[in-house]
Amino acid sequence: MNASADMSRDAELARNGDTEAFARLYALVYEDMYHIALYSLKNSHDACDAVSEAVLDAFRQIATLRDGKAFRGWIMKILSAKIKRAQKEYFTTLDSIEEQDQAEDFSFENTELRDALSRLEPVSRLILSMTILGGYTSEEVSQVCGLKASAVRSRLTRIKKQLRTELSERGKNYE
Repeated sequence: MNASADMSRDAELARNGDTEAFARLYALVYEDMYHIALYSLKNSHDACDAVSEAVLDAFRQIATLRDGKAFRGWIMKILSAKIKRAQKEYFTTLDSIEEQDQAEDFSFENTELRDALSRLEPVSRLILSMTILGGYTSEEVSQVCGLKASAVRSRLTRIKKQLRTELSERGKNYE
């Protein structure tokens, strides 16, 4: 049986209340979820919170999932909403926060790259993290972000170009 069939079978079982089936589904996506949340939020505590909240919501709403093969995109869409909410909170509490902790178990190799990435708008960071870190297709990202797949591809090209330009101006070559 292939992975897609297993996912569909587990989704059907989870819809009928099988918590072990839901756990198997979660095991397929938890690393991607954490990396995407961490990359988007830049704080391990907030990333863990976003993932936990998304998984809880997904568990509560699993009965609404119509196509088991769509589980990955469905749970990422829930995670995306949690990330966006957390990013909104950043902007409302930015003045009261002196300095946010950097993630302990995820490090950027140089400060210039980290700074360039932090200047990206939240949706651009999400698109970049889902495609580069998560390996999601533009179609999958488009479902999560509410954009057309072609818009995701165009935006990703612009994001990469922007990063290359900014980093080359600083004397770093990231081709």
